[in-house]
Amino acid sequence: MKELLPFPGQEVRGVSPALEKYTLDLIAGNLWKRPDLSPRDRSIVTLSVLIARNQTIEMPHYFNLALDSGLKPAELSEIITHLAFYAGWSNALSAVAILKGIFARRDIGLDQLPQACPDLLPLDQAAEERRATAVQESAGPISPGLVQFTRELLFTNLWLRPGLAPRDRSLVTVSALIANGQAAQIPFHLNKAMDNGLTRAQVSELLTHIAFYAGWPNAFSAVPVVKGVFENRPKPPSEKPK
Repeated sequence: MKELLPFPGQEVRGVSPALEKYTLDLIAGNLWKRPDLSPRDRSIVTLSVLIARNQTIEMPHYFNLALDSGLKPAELSEIITHLAFYAGWSNALSAVAILKGIFARRDIGLDQLPQACPDLLPLDQAAEERRATAVQESAGPISPGLVQFTRELLFTNLWLRPGLAPRDRSLVTVSALIANGQAAQIPFHLNKAMDNGLTRAQVSELLTHIAFYAGWPNAFSAVPVVKGVFENRPKPPSEKPK
């Protein structure tokens, strides 16, 4: 499936024939065909990794692949907005510069993009109070401003924007955290992701996918953290002894 190659085969072959073979055999021929993540999910994960790590050279290919895999322009817009908070403003703006040209070539206009201030999804008040209390106790004495913005911008605004489903928003966040080696933040967001519908099989495959796009060390560094989350959550009915 050469359409999954970000660069023509001869371009890679002229520098690293082995890299071309691995790309064809493993990424195009195997990884993207594995069943536990759909091509749409794999596009979300891949773009989250590339944006979080500011790896712009492959973005045009994978933005186009994402659109061809079923992601909507509004969802790509929301992914970039979300990652401004979880990977930094400059990384998000670098992605904007790439996606702007793709939208222009595909005649995608503002009418297909999310509103700046949409009607937000309902807030789970009890869950937010528990989260806010925990953050206030841990970070409040150190950085009140950080706590304030976390409450007012992230969890009562950004996470409630309707342009990206909560499950997909969690997938973006967890992918970016693993790709950037932010192990301390993974347990909260992985639990949130699984509460939002991400399955154990999908999380397992997420680690496999990220190994190719962010490197084996980042994937393996996340393994004990993910293992701890799995062990502390109730087993799904399919995994319980009969």
